[in-house]
Amino acid sequence: MSSIEDPTDDLRVTPPKTWATGLPAVTHALTYSLGQTSPRRTALTLLNINQPKGIDCPGCAWPEPAPGKRHRNEYCENGAKHINDEATSRRVTRDFFREHSIAELDSMSDYWLNQQGRLTEPMVKRPGATHYEPIGWDEAFALLAGELRRLDSPDEALFYVSGRLNNEAAFLLQLFARAYGTNNLPDCSNMCHESSGFAMQETLGTGKGSVSLDDIHNADLVFVVGQNPGTNHPRMLSALEETKRNGGQVVAVNTLPEAGLMRFKNPQKARGIIGSGTPIADQFLHIRAGGDLALFQALNKMLLEAEDAAPGTVLDHDFIRDNTAGFADFSAHARKVSWEDVLRATALSREEIQQVYERVLGSKKIIVCWAMGLTQHKHGVPTIREVINFLMVRGNIGRPGAGVCPVRGHSNVQGDRTMGVWEQMSQTFLDALGREFGFTPPDRHGLDAVNGIRAMHEGRATVFLGVAGNFVRATPDSDVTEEAMRKCRLTAHISTKLNRSHTVCGDTALILPTLGRSDRDIQAAGEQFVTVEDSMSEVHASRGKLPPASPHLLSEVAIISRLARRTLGDEPSIPWEQFERDYGTVRDRISRVVPGFEDFNARVAVPGGFTLPNPVNQGVFPTPSGKAVFTCNEFTMPHVPEGHLLLQTLRSHDQWNTVWYAPNDRYRGIHDARRVVLVNPADLDALGIADGDTVDLVSVWHDAKERRAENFRVVSYPASRGSAAAYYPETNVLVPLDSVADISNCPTSKGVVIRLEPRRDTP
Repeated sequence: MSSIEDPTDDLRVTPPKTWATGLPAVTHALTYSLGQTSPRRTALTLLNINQPKGIDCPGCAWPEPAPGKRHRNEYCENGAKHINDEATSRRVTRDFFREHSIAELDSMSDYWLNQQGRLTEPMVKRPGATHYEPIGWDEAFALLAGELRRLDSPDEALFYVSGRLNNEAAFLLQLFARAYGTNNLPDCSNMCHESSGFAMQETLGTGKGSVSLDDIHNADLVFVVGQNPGTNHPRMLSALEETKRNGGQVVAVNTLPEAGLMRFKNPQKARGIIGSGTPIADQFLHIRAGGDLALFQALNKMLLEAEDAAPGTVLDHDFIRDNTAGFADFSAHARKVSWEDVLRATALSREEIQQVYERVLGSKKIIVCWAMGLTQHKHGVPTIREVINFLMVRGNIGRPGAGVCPVRGHSNVQGDRTMGVWEQMSQTFLDALGREFGFTPPDRHGLDAVNGIRAMHEGRATVFLGVAGNFVRATPDSDVTEEAMRKCRLTAHISTKLNRSHTVCGDTALILPTLGRSDRDIQAAGEQFVTVEDSMSEVHASRGKLPPASPHLLSEVAIISRLARRTLGDEPSIPWEQFERDYGTVRDRISRVVPGFEDFNARVAVPGGFTLPNPVNQGVFPTPSGKAVFTCNEFTMPHVPEGHLLLQTLRSHDQWNTVWYAPNDRYRGIHDARRVVLVNPADLDALGIADGDTVDLVSVWHDAKERRAENFRVVSYPASRGSAAAYYPETNVLVPLDSVADISNCPTSKGVVIRLEPRRDTP
């Protein structure tokens, strides 16, 4: 057996922190890193991460300052943990798979699986087998290609992508899928920022944020809504610190008080080590879950009424007249919202909203940042559309220091979309792809993540290829997802480390081990680099620095190219061997297909890379009308029956995506446990449940299926009234597959109605 212990919950609770980072973050990062690999390798990764000629952090997508303005240690605690989790010296060999059956591996925790180390050679589970066994690369490609060729329709295959994938490999994967004949390209964005993309595309004509780091630094007012940067994007706190030092203000809107938005101790500055740090949020709105739409409707109503009282002094009439459509209908609609509805939906006081409104009136440059707290609600799209209405009424779109800022999670999730990894790419993109490579891509929309799970469950999709990520643990309705995966004829995963998706597999299963972001990539034409795009549309290179974890590893570009060649043969004629040999040839093709990437190779060779143009910042709105669009969004709020709570699934601080590094969430005061549920003490009193009780979380949905997460310890915590919070992926089982956001089909992981059911075995 492995010497890594599978931790058991032994809950210890301390008071939540009132500040984030400082020396403890440095200590935790180094302790974890040195527990994974040697001091030399740790130094090599940390001195190169996020540097102009170094390794792009495989964690979040927050951008780096321009070259010359970067700190020598341009990373956060979680970035340091993540890069050295990948750079670990631990190895998973064929002996490991011989020792552990798939059933045994499936019984272990996500932590234990991840801690085994890097995968080292291709493995296969054959039909009826209980263990994985080694397989050569040629046989693995032949097996997977053969299954793909045997399908009655290309639409019976799914090609899933996680945001960690680099631009070159992402472009080749979507090219392969479309040359094969399908647009079934579900990705991790389907489950997080899909609502952002739909809302911004409809209103602004682009699905990307419009701001830069300089805009954040120089804004008068920054809203941080439904987001916890101290854990999920810690380097964002450095940007907000700069906002504050330049005289700007920050308003935090959240269902939970988060330490990083209270005070930030920047470990790169003396004041963050020996001083008290920088207060971040000037005002904290402790909003009810799902109440953000009502908040921005109230602010819009107040701005319109203020303009009525003092015409020409509040709204930006020039911007509205020259750049927008639909204002009159919006104006009439927005005035109808009632204060009774607003106060009920937000659980805020009229005075709190008035204070925010006065900050808005006193600010000429406003940015709204948001994340999953907005997108993963049934009304996520209308909420973001209302945010955009709010920005447009005062002209806070497309000018310095103002704009929209959806803060994305994975390091290249935005780049993957730019490269064409989406089931609904535009006909313009498909036509350009077809012209470049001499074939006609399919034009029917493919399956997203939710519909892909449904197709596997119903037997309409039988081959699944996952590239990076951990699909089984990232998706909703865990039991249904696992049933769906096990119904497949073949599942295959291109991965760096062991995860749950390797233990929940089809009749035949393949593990195809690949290079990590930190590994050197040597091909026939010499050492290669890859590129990524951050959440502010900056494209730059990433170069691995470590020897590969095994001589048997192939790069993602190589795996996709070889698989495509085996599957497609010479039709259409695509130079897959050339792409594998020299990634510069992939970038040449990207430059002729993807707008904004002209002269890609030359521009990305410049330290720091280049920024993709955003039409909004050029005064161009690529909507059907050619104008930015005001929308009318009906008031709505989650309905929670009496005796129930609205669950939000979230990360702990010691966690990156589905991978947790320790059973701790120290900023929230949770130690040595993950099966905990955070509930407001007044709600506990009303439910007759005590702090420390053990309960089952039971999801309430309109189908007959019971969804239950067992054995959770209750922690009395300052969550907003009527809500509860618990960690994913353990609570993904509670999110019904059919519970999705209107329009975007994004799972509603921040709006799950549950009841707390005391355990019969609880004293």
